[in-house]
Amino acid sequence: GSSMGPLSETMKEGKLESQGDIRYPIEWTTLGEYLVWLTGRGVAPNVASFVGATTVRIHVLGYEDRAPTEAELDAMRALAAQAMEEGALGVGSSLIYSPAYYAGTDELIALAEVAGEYGGMYISHIRGEGNRLLENVEELITIAREARVPAEIYHLKASGRDNWGKLQDVIRRVEEARDEGLRITADMYTYHASSTGLDAVMPPWVQEGGHDAWVERMKDPAIRERVKIDMNDPAGEWDNTWLSAGSPDNILLTGFRTDSLRYLTGRTLADVARMRSAGAEETAMDLVIQDDSRVQSVFFTMSEDNIRRKIAVPWVSFCSDAGAYATDGVFLNFQPHPRGYGSFARLLGMYVRDEQVIPLEEAIRRLTSFPAGNLGIRERGSLEPGHFADVVVFDPETIADRATFEKPHQYAVGVKHVFVNGEAVIANGGPTGAKPGRVVRGPGWTGWTE
Repeated sequence: GSSMGPLSETMKEGKLESQGDIRYPIEWTTLGEYLVWLTGRGVAPNVASFVGATTVRIHVLGYEDRAPTEAELDAMRALAAQAMEEGALGVGSSLIYSPAYYAGTDELIALAEVAGEYGGMYISHIRGEGNRLLENVEELITIAREARVPAEIYHLKASGRDNWGKLQDVIRRVEEARDEGLRITADMYTYHASSTGLDAVMPPWVQEGGHDAWVERMKDPAIRERVKIDMNDPAGEWDNTWLSAGSPDNILLTGFRTDSLRYLTGRTLADVARMRSAGAEETAMDLVIQDDSRVQSVFFTMSEDNIRRKIAVPWVSFCSDAGAYATDGVFLNFQPHPRGYGSFARLLGMYVRDEQVIPLEEAIRRLTSFPAGNLGIRERGSLEPGHFADVVVFDPETIADRATFEKPHQYAVGVKHVFVNGEAVIANGGPTGAKPGRVVRGPGWTGWTE
């Protein structure tokens, strides 16, 4: 729901302050400028982006929990339009996080309409994947219908044991919407755990005003007590990852900014609470305050059977939902979710070859031409004369993921060659150092020539 542009000066300052181990100058303002800056420095993969509904909201409203005025909404729509003309694929939202959560359905429809005017789409981390999963899928379908745009649920999941049975209802509801003529799709990663910050276990009201305001509030004993009550209230309207996890034993702490806390990396929240002789709720609040970050964590909240069920659905494509990491340097300071290294190889090795959930040809379609078509990407996604030569050569007998939750910094095996825009970035299983990545622009780009 957030993108690397458009940025105001205040937003730039905030981004610079919150940078952890991976530091870089912010020499751009708009989303288009960022993509050009990135490829100008040299990258191996191609790059593309949606414009964040949250980014344009922060640009105009800051971190306030309120609806925009008509003039403010017009300003947000204008920022989205500019990003679409610079080549954004559409408008994206991530509604479990503050301040994204503060956006009402009408605001999202108004922004999605802008994407639609340029031939783009709406993509969303829906408002919750737990107790209100069905209602939140319904909101996405409403946005697609009212804004007249295609829409995608990104990394579809049913989170929390009590909600696992709802996945079949979600699939049925999306298929009804598709039969109605709406183009609703989804994507997924091939793991039974998600990854986000400890902000996901705390109610949105305590986070209003942004990170610093959130940290300051949690130093107040009365507010801490209220947060603890809300964390354990199953009737809450927000997507409560605390309850979805079921227990602090299912929350793995994976990323700290502060050197003195890094020894906790790879331990569960329950372990750390026991070490400190404190409650797990208090420990979560204390860690956010002490690290002055959202504290990246992994949440074991999903069902393995549901992963197979989603893989079998023909309108679901695949994602990593992660950055592209390396097995050296600053990347070793944190323990990412293994999906950053293994999501696609795991699909082809474990679920296609070993478990035969879907045929290889169908997996390839849903890794290539299907998502390219959904995203409106031109001349890519299939091996055709005249298309850009983005080609992966792998051995279906040996392809496999190696990254685990305990040891995530491990590359997958079985990929022989990768070509990006016709240039080899991996040859004979190893990187070549080439950086032929280009900006892949969406349908609204004003530079298209027919």
